[in-house]
Amino acid sequence: MNILQQMTERAQQNLKRIVLPEGDEPRTLEAANIVLEKKIAKLTLIGDPEVINRMAEEKGYKHICEAEIFNPKTDPRMAQYASLLYELRKKKGMTEEEAQQKAQDPLYLGCLMIKNGDADGELAGARGTTADTIRPAFQILKTKPGVGIVSGAFLMFTPATELGEQGFLVFADCAVNPCPNAQELAQIAVSTAETARTLAQIEPRVAMLSFSTKGSAKHELIDKVTEATRIAHELAPDLALDGELQADAALVEKVGQLKAPGSKVAGKANVLVFPDLQAGNIGYKLVERFSGANAIGPILQGIAAPVNDLSRGCKVQDIVEMIIITANQAIG
Repeated sequence: MNILQQMTERAQQNLKRIVLPEGDEPRTLEAANIVLEKKIAKLTLIGDPEVINRMAEEKGYKHICEAEIFNPKTDPRMAQYASLLYELRKKKGMTEEEAQQKAQDPLYLGCLMIKNGDADGELAGARGTTADTIRPAFQILKTKPGVGIVSGAFLMFTPATELGEQGFLVFADCAVNPCPNAQELAQIAVSTAETARTLAQIEPRVAMLSFSTKGSAKHELIDKVTEATRIAHELAPDLALDGELQADAALVEKVGQLKAPGSKVAGKANVLVFPDLQAGNIGYKLVERFSGANAIGPILQGIAAPVNDLSRGCKVQDIVEMIIITANQAIG
């Protein structure tokens, strides 16, 4: 059984409530019907019930009737959500009137539902930007204790079964932070290890990537990675993590033994932490295109509750898979 199937079954056995702020977005609605048919999660769709039900009827989506459809223009619970937002943001200068207005925004409303205990996770982004999705999560849910940065990971299902966990690896940060400093990079590494454990149920072996292995080159960019490695060891002393490592030293056993003898990670890494966003984003897309890998993500890490982002070019299957992942994050 592959990892994605394991996650699907885990979600089916532990039904979580996932809110979809873009309830009338066509791909999202089709994905919602699939998720409900397969009983992967309970869903709340934000939008006008008349519009959503008409779209579902036209397309023959028979399972949308099983979802809760929340209309922010008419639902009496909106007063409670607006009050919650005001209490959370009044010290930042938000007025009650502004809170009432902001709470109408489906992306804010989804996070307020999670904060109020009415949902376990959120998935959005088919229409908006990553910043649009992350901003309300920052303001309402904030980050996990001890984590000061949100990052984006990808689950990489590759045909190279000799690498990682039978071809499966986790890459980060590939979506959010252009140039993390050493402290931030260390936190990204620890968050990504947690993602590997939570979602894939594997024991992470984390490689802090660079263009140098164990001092084979000298540069301030390498210094950042070695410092991040040191900090990560302090944050998670029991985590199998090593750096700085070149990609081949991290992944290929013979190269790892040659370049980093005695390392518990070199040649066996299943989690790759890139030094910056340029490297991470380019890296995962090259692997995806050259190897035919299935890249699922970005999975947002570090937020106090599961909130995930979609690419505006996403396909229906992408949305289904991200709902599965969001549900698994909520299970923990």
